[in-house]
Amino acid sequence: MANTPKKRRSVQVPIALAFLVPLLTSLLGLWALAIAYDRNPLPFPDRDYQVFSTSSAKALVAMEDVMQSLGHRPRFRADSPNVQRTIFASGTIINQPDPSMLKVLGPHGAALGFVVDDPDARARQVAMQLQRHGFQAASVHGAEPGFPIAFVRTDALSGSVLVFRKHALRMGAKPDAWTPRN
Repeated sequence: MANTPKKRRSVQVPIALAFLVPLLTSLLGLWALAIAYDRNPLPFPDRDYQVFSTSSAKALVAMEDVMQSLGHRPRFRADSPNVQRTIFASGTIINQPDPSMLKVLGPHGAALGFVVDDPDARARQVAMQLQRHGFQAASVHGAEPGFPIAFVRTDALSGSVLVFRKHALRMGAKPDAWTPRN
């Protein structure tokens, strides 16, 4: 056999691509892990949610403690003059509404929450939809001044309301990090 030199082929990869692909893959993997462990640092996906109202400020502190003991991590405090609220990493909200808010919305212990583009329009639409099904329903606007949210009171739910809000990125300033209440 003749000893012929073999021609070596080389593949050239642009240096930017050689660094960007592994970097982006690593970041995507870290984000996936964060979501899997309920520690998503980003404001998306912004999912629909549940709200549960407590009977007093003392009960709010007790429920925060119960939720934590069951593995739920409080993420934000989004208090307003009308409502004290704790938002957990799972999206569940525990709150204590002011009596003036209960006057506007009526007594309710829970709410189904939905993320929508236009809370006012969607609340009106859902109220009419429930009325077509034979239920009493009224959209309520301005129950919590300063927040882009709207509610629907209805007898289709027992002791509950529907709440519609904008995406977290369109709600205004980021809520404060959670801190224990006194």
